[in-house]
Amino acid sequence: MSDGNRFKERYKTGDTPWDIGKPDFNLIETVAKTPIKSCRALEIGCGTGYNSIWLAQKHFQVTGSDISEVAIERARENALKENVECKFLVADFIRNRIKGGPFGFVFDRGCFHSFGSNKERKKFAENVAACLGKAGLWVSIIGSADDRSQGPGPPQRTAGDIVAAVEPYFEILSLTASYFGSNRTNPPRCWVCLMRKRSGA
Repeated sequence: MSDGNRFKERYKTGDTPWDIGKPDFNLIETVAKTPIKSCRALEIGCGTGYNSIWLAQKHFQVTGSDISEVAIERARENALKENVECKFLVADFIRNRIKGGPFGFVFDRGCFHSFGSNKERKKFAENVAACLGKAGLWVSIIGSADDRSQGPGPPQRTAGDIVAAVEPYFEILSLTASYFGSNRTNPPRCWVCLMRKRSGA
């Protein structure tokens, strides 16, 4: 089963431990501390939309994309409940160009890290760069290989994995050790990577 079909199936069955019913605190802190000013924003792998909704509440003009039709349907329902305007699209980010750009800010939580090879992750980074305008920013929350916990959890990547994939297209502004916003007692560790698009990328 392909990664895309696996995610679709997990949304259908409700096996979605990453869906915590609220925005990830790492996004909130990064937007506040950087700071990242409101602009046209894209969330890749938006799931049920909580991060996109939070950005919209902070006056970003938000497009959220996900490969799962079920996730996008729930994201639209959640945005309606919160009375915020977001555009949600069903799309495979690797294969489909997302309309609505260029964006000033791109966010993904656990999408970049889901690709197993450096070639795939580099293609993902190239596509992010293509979506962004000049000096656009990308924040990615990535499972950390420094987390030695066993059992189910997010894919784990090293700092070297991240640098190798993104460096041709992005300048890494910060790479911070953190943990995922989670409903678990012991949340998985992650990297929070803030990047700026290189000129000419």
